Amino acid sequence: MANTFKQISKAGVTSSDVIYTVAGSTTTVVLGLIIGNTQSSDITVTLTISTDTSNRSGANNEDNQPVELLTSTTIPANSSLELLAGNKIVLETTDVINLTASAAADISISVMEIT
Repeated sequence: MANTFKQISKAGVTSSDVIYTVAGSTTTVVLGLIIGNTQSSDITVTLTISTDTSNRSGANNEDNQPVELLTSTTIPANSSLELLAGNKIVLETTDVINLTASAAADISISVMEIT
């Protein structure tokens, strides 16, 4: 199995925008995630992980469901919000990270893809 470190970034996100989708035959570990507000006023952001991973056998025999990691969270003017400080999230094939912002927001995600 190969481990590949990647950085994904997008500037000026305003409406609902897919930021990252896990490729086929890949497991991704999200190592860090920062959302920046370069505006002169506060903005709100919603960060969602969508998944279509089906059920598994054994004790965790349940479908994954979409979740909001941030819901209408305010980021003050000219500042940023670091999510996952010291924590990680594991994503499976076709899982998606989506960002929605009330005004232009920048996002940077550091990941390790395992193929």
